[in-house]
Parts: sequence; structure tokens; C-alpha cells
Amino acid sequence: MTTAYPVSPDFERLRRTVRREPTDRVPLFELLVEFEIQSQFLGRPVTYENLAAQVEFWTKAGYDYIPLVAGMMRPGKVTGDSSISRTLRAALEKEGADTSDDRSWNLEYTPFILDRRRFDLFPWAEAAAVDINQFHDVRPLLPDGMKVVAVSGKIFTLSWMLMGFENFAESLLADPALAADVVQRVAEIQLQALDRILALPQVAAVCAVDDMAYSQGPIISPELLRKYILPWYRQVATRCHESGRLFFLHSDGDLSALMDDLIGLGLDALHPIDPTAMDIVEVKRRWGDRLCLFGNVDLELLRSGSVDEVRTRVRDLLRQVAPGGGYGIGSGNSVPSWARLENYQAMRETALEFGRY
Repeated sequence: MTTAYPVSPDFERLRRTVRREPTDRVPLFELLVEFEIQSQFLGRPVTYENLAAQVEFWTKAGYDYIPLVAGMMRPGKVTGDSSISRTLRAALEKEGADTSDDRSWNLEYTPFILDRRRFDLFPWAEAAAVDINQFHDVRPLLPDGMKVVAVSGKIFTLSWMLMGFENFAESLLADPALAADVVQRVAEIQLQALDRILALPQVAAVCAVDDMAYSQGPIISPELLRKYILPWYRQVATRCHESGRLFFLHSDGDLSALMDDLIGLGLDALHPIDPTAMDIVEVKRRWGDRLCLFGNVDLELLRSGSVDEVRTRVRDLLRQVAPGGGYGIGSGNSVPSWARLENYQAMRETALEFGRY
């Protein structure tokens, strides 16, 4: 499938948008477009292994970058192929456990670190062996102007998943040393991977994917996030900026109580401004002079809305949020396999048609 509007990747467009500087048009922004949608768009299969096809999709669809993952846990569901899953299976088998049942190693069902003994047992060294081969492999495939946005590993989410949320929350009060040690080990591994990818010239930005909020507000108290989690993200931001890279964050939910903290630690852009939790017009009014915003097109609209409804919503966002820069159009989370291709097309083509400055 070809786009109705000419596109050419230029990461400077995204960089200038983030810095609220003049540019030619509102950029498109997504961190994840499911391979089913990419395949429908190109008219042939796109897979994780076929990096050339992925680059072709992100280029032809009008993006200025390709997102690649570097961390202990990929965004989305935990699978048997996930690095963290392989690590946990090996640790359990070392204890003599039966891992034939997926629930035995899948962190979505069964936490691993329940106490200090399990913390010591966890194979941290093996977990630190983060695979970044795709970052090297993609370099000769990138067209002129296109860069990589590195999707870095979770710190808050992976920490509580390793412990189980209830156990993690209780430990923050009853055994804060254990909770802090888990967070520290996870953060150090993610930072090691970050340092490796920041050494690569094709990487122009880093986006941490770490949900810190529900639609009603932060998942744990802002005070606890400030004490245990946000200092690590300050380190991420500092390392990105010292190497000339941009730093983004993806988090669902209502982050209003944390916005000043996130801006203060050095965040350049926030994604996806969940439309079920935050009013993007109000967010732009309150923080848009200090922070770039990405996303906000409702997933339900992409699933069940009409093409005209999608086009209307995108034009509203362009009119209400894009003036003055600091906005990139995209979904309110990611583009799932169950989105209608024609609605995804309507979102991006409306932005390309009407998003010119």
C-alpha cells in the first residue's frame, strides 16, 4: 500500500517539534504498530525477524524513525520468548521446578521475588544480557534522515512484576530495603543497556515505557514514586541529554500529580496522553510550554469508529493542540492488531494532509 501523500523521513522534524521550534508539519508518532497492521499496510508479512520490512513500513507510513526495544522486558504481554521469561525459566529449573505450565514462569501470573532468599537466587547476571543486535543490524537499512528511537526497559513495572504487586506494595512499607534493592537491580540493568545503545549514532532518542498511573491517578503514591522510581529516570534523562539524545516517557493513566516532577527530571516528551484519563487540551495549556505531547487518538475510535469520525478527531487535535509546536499525532496507546486498517490510514493520512504548518 502506498500513501496518498509524499513522505520522506527526517528526524530533525521530530527533534524540532519536541523543542517547539518551527518545522514543516506535525510528525507522526507511535511506539508500537502491531505486525498485523504493518503487514496489511505493506500487503505482505512483516515479522520481528524481518527488520528490512519493518524499516520499509515505518518509512512508507510517514514516520521519521523506527522504534526498537532494548531492555529486560518488551512492551506488551509477557511471552515465552521474552528475555525475562527465559531467565525465569532457567532459574526455576535450577531449583528443580516444573516449568511446563506457563504460569510457573509468566510474571503476569506468578511473581518470583517473594523474599530476600528469592532476591539472592534471581539470576541478575543472566538478566543483564540484553540483546541489542537489532540496533546494529538496522543501521545499513535506514534511509537518509531516519533514526532509531530506543524503547528502553521498564523500571517500576518490572520491579513490581518480579515481586507481585501486592507483595511489592507491602514491601515498600514493611521491608523497604528489599523493594529498593529490587528496583536498584532492575534499574542498573536497564541503565547498562541504555549506555550500550547511546554509543550507537543511529539512536536519536530514548523512550521509557513504564506505566505509573491508572485513569484515577498514580498507581502508588507520588511520594513513593519520587523516592524509589523517579531518581532512576533522572539518571536516564541525564545520560540521554549528555549524549545529545532526547528522552521520552510512555505511561498510561492520569499523570497530573507527577507532571512537574517528570518535567523537572528532564523529560522532553510524554506519550500517549491517554484520552480516557487526561484532557490533552488542558495538558497542553498547563505544561505545553515545557513538554512535548504525543498521541491521544482513542483506541476505541480506531477499532469501531468510522473513517469520518477518525478524520474529524485528528483535525480537532491538529487545531487544538498542534499550534506552537510540541505535538506529534498518534494513537492513545499503540496501534493494536484489532484496529481497522482504514481507520489507522485515516489517522495518519489526515495528519499528513492537514498537519502542515
